[in-house]
Amino acid sequence: MRIVAGAWRGRGLIAPPGDTTRPTADRVRQALFDMLLHAPWGGRLDGLRVLDCFAGTGALALEALSRGAAFAIFIEQDRAALAALRANISSVGATDRCQVLAGNMLAIARQSAEAACGLVFLDPPYGQDLVACGLAAATTAALVSPGALVVAEVARDEPLELPGSLLAERSHGAARITVWRLGDV
Repeated sequence: MRIVAGAWRGRGLIAPPGDTTRPTADRVRQALFDMLLHAPWGGRLDGLRVLDCFAGTGALALEALSRGAAFAIFIEQDRAALAALRANISSVGATDRCQVLAGNMLAIARQSAEAACGLVFLDPPYGQDLVACGLAAATTAALVSPGALVVAEVARDEPLELPGSLLAERSHGAARITVWRLGDV
């Protein structure tokens, strides 16, 4: 697993052993970021604050930082994933552009976030209906900007409905990536 493009292109990322953490594959991240940057509703990542819920290794938000995002907030509760996440942040030299919140995404309270995020990644364990709950928790914690882009990764056949407009949907193997534009939150 590696950073696909941007300032840290080719930098390796580590993942904890076992199958508890399911990092988004390099090719899927490449396809996602191509969509985010080149779709009619997409645009630049420069200066954006990014929220990576259920962060795991942090690959999604680190890819965004590599491509110009300004700051990332990572939320993760698994100890092995947190160790890999912190090592990945350190290995790319981004500790000053990152905040790691250790704990359960659904129970997170407002924690020292300087400003809400305009790009939100939600990649929870499949089949547990955690995307909508995670987005609601992040919104309640004032971590999500009105009009934010929300990228959700779910199982290919997992139903998903979020507030806002569905902009894109792509399947990659067992996964389905959806991109939403939120209304006012």
